[in-house]
Amino acid sequence: MTDTTPSTEGKKTPGDSYVQSFARGLAVIRSFSAQHPSQTMTEVAQRTGLTRAGARRILHTLHGLGYVDINGRQFRLTAKVLDLGFAYLSSLPLWSLAEPFMESFVQEVQESSSAAVLDDKEIVYVLRVPTKKIMSITLGIGSRLPAYCSSMGRVLLAGLDDALLEQQLASTELLARTPHTLTDRAALREEILRVRQQGWALINEELEEGLISLAAPIRSRSGHVVAAINVSMHKSRQSAEGMQQHILPKLLATARQISERISHSAGF
Repeated sequence: MTDTTPSTEGKKTPGDSYVQSFARGLAVIRSFSAQHPSQTMTEVAQRTGLTRAGARRILHTLHGLGYVDINGRQFRLTAKVLDLGFAYLSSLPLWSLAEPFMESFVQEVQESSSAAVLDDKEIVYVLRVPTKKIMSITLGIGSRLPAYCSSMGRVLLAGLDDALLEQQLASTELLARTPHTLTDRAALREEILRVRQQGWALINEELEEGLISLAAPIRSRSGHVVAAINVSMHKSRQSAEGMQQHILPKLLATARQISERISHSAGF
């Protein structure tokens, strides 16, 4: 994924209850990435749009709380930051309820499976049951991919109401990640509506060359799409048609099992 500075694009307009210092603290945390695991105070200020003095106060506050280490002029996040993400994961029973079904599915098809939710224009991986590495992208919990060209993203976009879907399509930059990526807005809309009608999505080399991926929705008791699960495979192992014939029925069955299980859980 490309490295971007934290942005307010697509976010809610701050109101009277908006705490700017807290938002700045989150922006500082988000400025660290795989490309920038260690930064100076000046680099943090540049990537967040803060003054150097403002970045200094936040970094030293995070250090005092144990979220940042300091080594000379370099600042680095600590493992304690993971507590923030795991607070989200542990607060919802969906992921623990889904995992045994996904493990059975992975064992049956001998391919990795993941679950994700929609966050603005990206999907965020919240659960992954791996077998073999088949993508050049390293994926794990917290990984992000663009929604418009990923199978789980298409399923999650299809679960939006018409107004939200139009808003997403209008504001998303459609980049060609491969020669096969759908970048025409009208064609993408048509494909997402087809996904909504059929109840699953297939991505054939749109996200990464050679990669074929199937995804299905996980629904709440009310029928709302709350997450998606997928399975991915390299085309050398099986064609899109073969996946649709042999893997899709098992994926849909797994998604239904998870949906049925969470429909009996509080909060869904």
